Amino acid sequence: MEKDYWLERWKQEETGFHQNEVNPYLRQYWQELHLATGSEVFVPLCGKSRDMLWLSEQGYAVLGVETSAVAVQSFFKENGYIPNQTSSENFDRYDASGVRILCGDFFDLSKHDLAKTSAVYDRASLIALPPEMRERYADHLLSILPPAAPILLITLDYPQQEMAGPPFAVSANEVEALYHERFTIRLLSQLDVLTQEPRFQERGLSRLQESVFLLTPHR
Repeated sequence: MEKDYWLERWKQEETGFHQNEVNPYLRQYWQELHLATGSEVFVPLCGKSRDMLWLSEQGYAVLGVETSAVAVQSFFKENGYIPNQTSSENFDRYDASGVRILCGDFFDLSKHDLAKTSAVYDRASLIALPPEMRERYADHLLSILPPAAPILLITLDYPQQEMAGPPFAVSANEVEALYHERFTIRLLSQLDVLTQEPRFQERGLSRLQESVFLLTPHR
């Protein structure tokens, strides 16, 4: 999953992974983080997710990172915003109405970029990456994330041999392996959603499990 893969997906409008509605798990479980209004929420690999709009409407500052300028510009255009644009060495920065998106490579983010982050919302980051990149992703995230920040994580799991990702299968055991040293991991929800996803049935899946995890930093 090199950067060019995702740039091409956005360029060709092959964005079946994009959800036009706010994620229902976000609405249902966000309060579990007990985050103060005004806190900054980091949304990695954010695309043009409407979840960022919802978080902003709840009174949070939103920080996204996205490699595709097409996705970033579409987010602001589709939601009726004209962002202020600035550039730095690694990122083009877009700001409007409480949402700031850094357009560039996730792995170029530093502690400075996330210094004010109070929580992470990951719906489509971990599952977008193949196995060989997920450990690198988690390691980098934890190296730049303030130590007290919790994570709301949504994953998919299915027999990986039945379908080539993305999205990739991420099991509860893998979530534990990636994050247990820093977080207490609590499973909030786990549902079989295959009947609700005909496009995955068509790709031959026999099982599709969606899970929601709350990762709380160890005290």
